Amino acid sequence: MEETSGPAGFVLVGFSDHPRLQRVLFVTILALYLLTTLGNSAIILVSRLEPRLHTPMYFFLSHLSLLDLSFSSSVVPQLLVNLWDPFKTISYGGCMAQLCVSLELGSTECVLLAVMSYDCYVAVCRPLHYTVLMHPRLCHSLAAAAWLRGLATTLVPVLIKLACVGTTFNEAELFVASVLFLVLPLSLILVSYSHIAQAVLRIRSAAGRRKAFRTCSSHLLVVTIFYETIIFMYLQPAQSRSKDQGKFVSLFYTVVTPMLNPLIYTLRNEEVKGALKRVLEKVLGVSCT
Repeated sequence: MEETSGPAGFVLVGFSDHPRLQRVLFVTILALYLLTTLGNSAIILVSRLEPRLHTPMYFFLSHLSLLDLSFSSSVVPQLLVNLWDPFKTISYGGCMAQLCVSLELGSTECVLLAVMSYDCYVAVCRPLHYTVLMHPRLCHSLAAAAWLRGLATTLVPVLIKLACVGTTFNEAELFVASVLFLVLPLSLILVSYSHIAQAVLRIRSAAGRRKAFRTCSSHLLVVTIFYETIIFMYLQPAQSRSKDQGKFVSLFYTVVTPMLNPLIYTLRNEEVKGALKRVLEKVLGVSCT
């Protein structure tokens, strides 16, 4: 969103020049946020309650859902307030808090998607050693590393601002670190999927290839949406896109993507759909068939 600084914070311009669009956006974004909350909460719940989903894949998926739920909740409520409130203001502290949380969660998701690609690699390329390689202690360590990496990404800019020495060199270090935080996880994902592709091509039966593809297809689609949006937002030259285009891309990244992820994993995954039915039957006491 566009913003101008005020004496105690910021005045958000946003979609003020489209008053009718603001009302439509408010209703649409509210509906998408409710779907995001419901979908991601359902995946977290079913991953915990359904014994058949107590596997590394669904352990990491529950962390991804928690990330999407947290990211959406850190941005969308304030966005809804700004669409409804004619003054459209946010305090300096609130703006910085939202920025730090968004940076931390976005960085964490980069690493978590790389971890999930490694899980797919082991499942497809080393199936006989899967339970040995992806043991619970390693899964918890990888998830903790992803969250801590996100926290470190947030703390570095703060420490640079608090430093009493010249910050030119430190800011250059921050730029390099930020590139590594984005490029390194993507490189790990590409390496994992290059090995997966080679393994799939060596499978002779069509049924075996379909099974291997189903194992990774949902994660690959989520990775594609995540990185294509980031690349479009941050790597496209600013002069090549309009301000309104940038606003709608930001809306897609903050509102639509967290809602799409649970849909991708449920609509394309029979295990999750079956587990959801069983949990609903237990909770509601009715048959969902």
